[in-house]
Amino acid sequence: MHGTKKSKPLKLYYLIIFISFNISCQKKSNSQLIKVNDLSKSLNEISGIVKSSDKTLFAINDSGNSNTVFCLNNNGEIKKKIKVPESKNIDWEDLALDKNNTLYIGDFGNNANDRKNLVIYKVSNLLSNQINVSKIKYSYEDQKDFPPKKKNLNFDVEAFIHLNKSLYLFTKNRSKKSSGTTKVYKLSTKPGKHVAKLITSFELCDSSKKCMITAASINASENKIVLLTHDYVYLLKNFDQNGLENATIKKIKLHHYSQKEGVCFKNDTTLLITDEKTGNKKATLYEYTLK
Repeated sequence: MHGTKKSKPLKLYYLIIFISFNISCQKKSNSQLIKVNDLSKSLNEISGIVKSSDKTLFAINDSGNSNTVFCLNNNGEIKKKIKVPESKNIDWEDLALDKNNTLYIGDFGNNANDRKNLVIYKVSNLLSNQINVSKIKYSYEDQKDFPPKKKNLNFDVEAFIHLNKSLYLFTKNRSKKSSGTTKVYKLSTKPGKHVAKLITSFELCDSSKKCMITAASINASENKIVLLTHDYVYLLKNFDQNGLENATIKKIKLHHYSQKEGVCFKNDTTLLITDEKTGNKKATLYEYTLK
């Protein structure tokens, strides 16, 4: 009798383990995200990536890290580290490139929505001995309070692209009871002080956790834009290239939740995605094929 009583909990224990294992495997098999490589510890807080025309990947870390741009190969291995002169990493959150391989570094992380020192570093000749750095300082035309009320916390930006000689910034909506709206601002690429113009907004979903945009990228043909969250990609097409209005938006569930902070196009149909180190999980580079 004693043996029988002990065997029931044991059987139940193994049954729970078996079910949990199967559920875990099902979750992994649902995701089309393919792991390319673990990233170096130097990129534990990777916050942005972009691919240049010579296939070099540039990457950055966010707040609390140095003003360094990392040059990676397609496997995510660091080939070079470059300190950006005349710059400071208050909260670097994303990267963009123009057709001349001028790099734009977005120091616009603004969790509390109270920053008045927003800046984008415009960096040319990054891979030479004659790096040139200028500053695009800016404010948002519709922000009057620093910080605004909790229901209007929609001035944090972690994502932007370069298109038609302008920069387009996408907000990470932190508003209380967020409606899932990301605002889109248009900003000059000329050094100096500017006001970012609010040009449109996108209603992405009804849950703030699914709609908090952490990165953006545009393809080489400039007819596709992707916006990244921790578990989703939003694919924008058929947009007006002078304002992004009227875009069609496809919502793609990645079936893989992690602190994803960087995205770029590897080619016209494949994305490179990065996430930060969390717990025992290393920062990682992934591929995802758009369908």
